[in-house]
Amino acid sequence: MIDTTKTLRLLAAATALTAFATPTALFAQTETPAVEAADDGGADIVVTARRREESLIDVPISVSAISGDALARQGAVDITALQDKTPNMTLQVARGSNSTLIAFIRGIGQQDPVWGFEPGVGLYVDDVYVARPQGAVLDIFDIERVEVLRGPQGTLYGRNTIGGAIKYVTRRLGNEFQARVRGSYGSYNQTDLIGSVVVPVGETLSLGAAVAWYKRDGFGKNLTTGAEHYNKDVLAGRISAEWTPSEQLSIRVAADKTRDKSNPRHGYRLLPNGALPDFQPLGDVYDTRSGVGDDNKVETEGVSGTIEYALSDALTLKSITAYRKGDTDTVIDFDGTPGPVLDIPSFYKDHQFTQEVQALIQTDRIQGVVGLYYLNGSASGAFDTVIGNAGLTTLTSGDVDTKSYAAFADVSVKVSEQFSVSVGGRYTSDKRDGTVFRADYLGLRSPLFGRPTAVPFRIRTDYTNSRTDKKFTPRVSLSFMPADDLNLYASWSKGYKSGGFDPRGDAIFTPGTVNGYKPETVTAYEAGLKGAFLDRTLFVNVAGFYSDYKDQQVTTQFLSGATVVSSVDNVGKSRIYGWEMEVRAVPDRNFQVQAAIGYTNAKFKEFLTLDPATLTIRDFADQRVFQNTPKYTASVSATMGHDFDGAGRVTITPALSFRSAYSLFEVPNPVLDQKSYQLVDLSIVWTSDDKRFSIAGHGRNLFDREYRVGGYNFPGALTGNSIIGFYGPPRTFTLTGEVRF
Repeated sequence: MIDTTKTLRLLAAATALTAFATPTALFAQTETPAVEAADDGGADIVVTARRREESLIDVPISVSAISGDALARQGAVDITALQDKTPNMTLQVARGSNSTLIAFIRGIGQQDPVWGFEPGVGLYVDDVYVARPQGAVLDIFDIERVEVLRGPQGTLYGRNTIGGAIKYVTRRLGNEFQARVRGSYGSYNQTDLIGSVVVPVGETLSLGAAVAWYKRDGFGKNLTTGAEHYNKDVLAGRISAEWTPSEQLSIRVAADKTRDKSNPRHGYRLLPNGALPDFQPLGDVYDTRSGVGDDNKVETEGVSGTIEYALSDALTLKSITAYRKGDTDTVIDFDGTPGPVLDIPSFYKDHQFTQEVQALIQTDRIQGVVGLYYLNGSASGAFDTVIGNAGLTTLTSGDVDTKSYAAFADVSVKVSEQFSVSVGGRYTSDKRDGTVFRADYLGLRSPLFGRPTAVPFRIRTDYTNSRTDKKFTPRVSLSFMPADDLNLYASWSKGYKSGGFDPRGDAIFTPGTVNGYKPETVTAYEAGLKGAFLDRTLFVNVAGFYSDYKDQQVTTQFLSGATVVSSVDNVGKSRIYGWEMEVRAVPDRNFQVQAAIGYTNAKFKEFLTLDPATLTIRDFADQRVFQNTPKYTASVSATMGHDFDGAGRVTITPALSFRSAYSLFEVPNPVLDQKSYQLVDLSIVWTSDDKRFSIAGHGRNLFDREYRVGGYNFPGALTGNSIIGFYGPPRTFTLTGEVRF
């Protein structure tokens, strides 16, 4: 067994030594070109974090970037693999699903995927904001790179980036014929097929298409129904067209669709309930006894159009128009037993239209973006809370409509050759219309879920209301470059996430729910260093941060009588501080090391919420913690390569990631919370000399560590003493082959 404290110390020491060894040579800057490394090379990483192409070193923001090819070479299945490489971030598949995303950066995020709630970390696909977490676990295909921006990004991005942004950048087509086919086979009968093609039509138009099919047996079984559990059945596709009729004008149109028919993920019981056999924990954490069923379907699709027109060398106009929608039908078994002790059949629907217009400024002294943003979206849904032991069902249904308008700007001025100032601001107006209906029915299921004759005996919530929230959020950053390839920066910014209505709000227990909840805000301070050293063979990013977080939106659920009560509260105040460091060492083409370590210290100063015992508001600050926020995260990987004359190139990449203990909810629970753990991966890749053919073997979670990524907590006799957990993938091996044409 690996000692976690020792592992953390070794990772920290390795990162620090790699970054700060031989300090006299470290700052000896030269004009030597970057050395080509084993895979990604020692060259500058170019990102578009500030809506324009820049070297990562020049950007005064804490940014991590990794290419799609690098993720594929390391066997990453979807974007949640970024959690193992990015400091101070949690990126996981949500409890009970196969494709719903939860994201936290530096302690700020949103776990609750119910309609009407929006994430605290914004997800963007080619600059298009994805408002809902369902279907947001994006698979690694047709991708150029992923950028992770930490801290508030409202002056640059469309909406709800109070904690940060994850930017998914797909491949541009270019004007040459390209095609690639990749196939994989692995553990649990994993079978993946991915293909893409680019076809030029004349000199100015290119058409592209990509399709991916992912199929895998379950890591476990539903022992009640016999169905696969933790399986995968996903089909995704994308088509696009790029037209460049002149040097000044370019137009890109893209459409995508994803269908996930994987079975729902049910929980593993962590506690028994007396001597009842069906209520005992199982031997395998991927098995379940859930009896609510195995029907699940998630479909998401969208279309977007991007137009860029260069009025001059200094000014480019850009328009981004997009429409997206999603449908989810699923079931959740909160008790993990064959009977309907606490079952939740549900469906969600959403659609959104967004329009963004930008003016991109690029001169020798001034660079920046000025823009207008509009979102018109609707999210709706319904679910039954079936409590079999009470013979009672509570139906919850409704919708939340959103209209958001914003004007934003972020401009950087080069005051001198070494010093620049960036100033930005965003004004946002959000109008939310919420309708919530909640009613109790005798018996099992309501009219929306299979019992059309059911009549409610009590209306718990029935209202329609609206609220408008407005906020101005500024940002200022200073950047000083005392030498080439060395950037010292500091920033101050404010972040904002809109208010709304609790779709589960219970007006009997919490009458104030009809008024909705307020926006949450953060004031963030950051200082950092970015640089290339030792003849550009060593790249270092270091940042420290401090945040004052106010009116944090927290969901609280508890059992009261024979129903589950929910409330969303602006709980008060908290402070967050920490640091992170990323290192990339590229001494020569055949060897490179990447390491990262992050530290987050988050503490509530005030936590005002409903006390279930007294049904009064009280301060629980000394009894609450930040969820999904480990104090330490760390990772290290090394890529070693060797060329075989005329026989291609082989690279070997071992990788280790570490996460310290963390709580799954704000209320600590020693049964449910996850202890610290490490994951060890290994990839071996052969590539032909002409780079047309490659064969790769990937082993992930080689030591087969069990770790929880989600859970539910409903203890008590009425709910069958239900505390259940959901788990990350076990040890897997995959063999992948790719051909490029």
